[in-house]
Amino acid sequence: MVKVRDAREARKRRHRRVRARLAGTPDRPRLSVFRSLQHVYAQVIDDVHGHTLAAASSLEPEIQSKLDGASKVKEAEIVGEAVARRALERGVTRVVFDRGGYLYHGRVKALAEGARKAGLVF
Repeated sequence: MVKVRDAREARKRRHRRVRARLAGTPDRPRLSVFRSLQHVYAQVIDDVHGHTLAAASSLEPEIQSKLDGASKVKEAEIVGEAVARRALERGVTRVVFDRGGYLYHGRVKALAEGARKAGLVF
């Protein structure tokens, strides 16, 4: 099990390195991504005030109803669209993308593209 722990630790190190360079402000909050083995989560965060402005995950019934056997990548795209819609309702149009230490590939990339498709700029 050493490999699993090492991979998690490496992701955490990458995430700390990325977070040292970027932060969400009130005019340009941070779109943070977390992916587990089965689900994907996204939040739009104002780091100055410590508030989550919008959030979405693949666990929500609204999103679950749209999935209907979709792949994890498609699921991530739907979550990206949902979080972007909710952020736009709160008046957020521009964000900085925090990939959470994950590679910009697969589900993380699909979530970002879904958010862009729904109208977020980053």
